[in-house]
Amino acid sequence: MQVDLSVPDFSTLSRRAGGLQITKPAKARTEPVHLVVDSTGVKIYGEGEWLQNKHKTKAMRRSWRKLHLGMDLNTGEIVCSDLTYENVGDPTVLPDLLDQVDGPVNKFLGDGAYDGEPTRRVLETRYGDDVEIIIPPPKTAVLSPEADRNPSSRDKHILAIKDKGRLGWQKQTGYNQRSRIETQMGRWKQVIGNKLKARTFNNQRTETKIGVSILNTITKLGRPAFEATP
Repeated sequence: MQVDLSVPDFSTLSRRAGGLQITKPAKARTEPVHLVVDSTGVKIYGEGEWLQNKHKTKAMRRSWRKLHLGMDLNTGEIVCSDLTYENVGDPTVLPDLLDQVDGPVNKFLGDGAYDGEPTRRVLETRYGDDVEIIIPPPKTAVLSPEADRNPSSRDKHILAIKDKGRLGWQKQTGYNQRSRIETQMGRWKQVIGNKLKARTFNNQRTETKIGVSILNTITKLGRPAFEATP
């Protein structure tokens, strides 16, 4: 077309990626969020892998980052995400994830990594005592001193597991729905990939935000409906 357009090269785009702001479209929610969260490891391109590919040597250490995702079970949308170093615990990231959620949360599902008073305190402080917290207590969990007079939600889960078994508890509470966030993690690695291409940490965080936007766009185009069968 003989149009004189200035196109930034890859290096320019890479430098600007760290400051790129990925904004979520405004969305009016008609019902509270049923939030399920999880994390997974994603590889990063580092010196060890470069030496392995170029010189056919064995990498001494594999570098990776930790991807945290939160999904609304009602819509299938990824409503919060973060990328951290591999040594950051899941409960530590939870407050930042909750800051990204628009609207109230009345149900929270997480695996055993979130078990503990800090997670429950954060959720109840933000969303009140009515938020339903479904986190499996470990096998060694014991009841609180006030379990007889004023049992906490964790106490009730421990008693339910003793009464119905862990599988029965999962069915009763709906904890099995947490498998959908694991499916979302697999979807990420199939569609976006299991390795980050950016070199710097800030650019890697931008890269994951773009990945979230891509998956949410695909979800809006159509997704399967889940219905209980007798």
